[in-house]
Formats: sequence, C-alpha cells, structure tokens
Amino acid sequence: MSDFETVASTENQDARRGVSGDPRTPGRIGQSNKPRSLAGDAWRDLRRKPIFWISLLLVLLITAMAVAPGLFTRNDPADCVLARQHAAPSGGALFGYDFQGCDTYARAVYGARASLLVGALSALLTGVVALVVGMLAGYFGGWVDAVLSRIVDIVLGIPLLLAAIVLLKRVASDSATVRLASVIFVLAVLGWTTTARVVRSSVITARQQDYVAAARMLGAGNGRIMWRHILPNALAPAIVVLTIALGSFIAAEATLSFLGIGLKEPTISWGIDINNGRVHMRESATPLVVPSTFLALTVLAFIMLGDAIRDAFDPKLR
Repeated sequence: MSDFETVASTENQDARRGVSGDPRTPGRIGQSNKPRSLAGDAWRDLRRKPIFWISLLLVLLITAMAVAPGLFTRNDPADCVLARQHAAPSGGALFGYDFQGCDTYARAVYGARASLLVGALSALLTGVVALVVGMLAGYFGGWVDAVLSRIVDIVLGIPLLLAAIVLLKRVASDSATVRLASVIFVLAVLGWTTTARVVRSSVITARQQDYVAAARMLGAGNGRIMWRHILPNALAPAIVVLTIALGSFIAAEATLSFLGIGLKEPTISWGIDINNGRVHMRESATPLVVPSTFLALTVLAFIMLGDAIRDAFDPKLR
C-alpha cells in the first residue's frame, strides 16, 4: 500500500469515528453533524434571554392565580362589610379594604380569572378564524385571496375599542355569563385581522417550497397539503402574534369593564375594581393601585413573552 493510500485510509477511519483529520482542528468524538431545526435554534436562543424567563415566570404565576386563587389568599372577595371601609391591612388583607369593605388583595387575585379567561378564549377564537382565512387566501391566491384580503382590510380599518363599545351597547342582558361571552365574541370578531395577515404570508412562502411541489406530484390533494405541510409552518408565527394579542385582549377587556360596558358585577374584574377605585381615590388610593398593578404586569408579561418568542423565531434578528 502506498503512502497516499495509507493516509487516505487513516482519514476515512477517523471520519467514521468522528475525529477530524486536520491536526489544526480538535477532534470531537461522538459529535453529531445533524442540523438543528428552527424550533431547536429558537429554544437555544430563548434559554439565553433573561427577559424570556422573567416573562414566562410572570405568565405562569398569573395563570396559577387564575386557576387556583385559593393558593394566594384565603379571604373571600365577596365578603364585604361596610364597617371595614378603607380599613388598614389586617386578617390576611395585605392591602387593606376598599370602599365596600372588601379585601382589596383578594379581589385582585380573583380578578385574574375573568381577565385571563377573556384573553385566552378571545385569542383562541381569533387564532381559528385567522388560520382559516389566512390559509385559504395564501394557498389558493387569485380571486379568493383578493376577496379575503379586502375583508381583512375592512375589518382592520375599524377601531377595536370603538366598535366594541358600539356592539356591546346592544347587549341588554345583565347575566354574567352572557356578558362574558359577548366580550369574548366581540374581541375575537374584531381582533383576528393581524394574525390572518401573518398566516397568509407564511402560507405563501411555504406554498413555494419543494416539498409542497413533491407532495402535489405524488397525488396529494389540497386538503392534505394544507393540513400536513402548510399548517405546521403557519402555526409558529401565528402563536407568536397571538401571544402578544392575548395581552392586548386582557387590556381591552379591562378598558371595556372600566367604562361599564364590558363585564359587570357580580363578576370580579380588574377593570371594574379600577373604576370603583377611581371614584373613591380621595379616600384611599390602594384599591386603585393594586388592580392596576396586577393588570399592568399581566399585559406586560404576555407582550414581553411574545416579543422574545418572535425574536427567537426570526432568523434576521439573530
């Protein structure tokens, strides 16, 4: 065997063992050369961002507060005694009592349930509508895209809060369930346009990929291509936008309840408590500050979480 063949054989054996043949490059035994996926790169980037962990911790804390408020306070938010009006903190009431003698902290804790429920269900309905409209417009194109895009433009031009006020004014029922469902429905109907545009752009990009053309050549129908190949690529950007939108929906619900158009008593809501605290702010500012702080931290947490995920999934921002 010649010297050249001996060197080539040694390099081939080193390559099979995962050792670099170049003496200037340190060998890494067992290293895999398999490329990471987009989700893997995004998770690797997210783990290095403190803002991701801070926002995630706040979101988990608010979620736990909404699901199990008894873990955070043992006081009943409906236990109101006028004799305790604007009383100082005592008996587990960390921030004292409001103008009705209710525990301010307990009402803030239990108010997370209604706000988070409205935000989550509105975001869920928004995602369903946006995925359907965005996928149909982006995949079929032509007149389908033209018609759906004009509908998106029309709805996008309607101010969300102004339209919500007009529509919710028509709801005559004072039932807590009806009011809750009405707020969720109105926010979903008016808030799906931005997500639909993002989904449409993702679908147009995915439709031009080689694997879609290969699936079509193998006889796959439009439904199978959209469900198996297009939808997974459209979900990631949609989830990012919906995470940010969830915080906006929570803020919108609080604004509507503050104006007396959204949720109403006996439902416990941050917007209702902020409105009540505003009226009696001269007697005590705590019933206004506490729910406002809870609301601000919740909205900020979801927006920061969405921004962190968006930056991680966007290769241009790395």
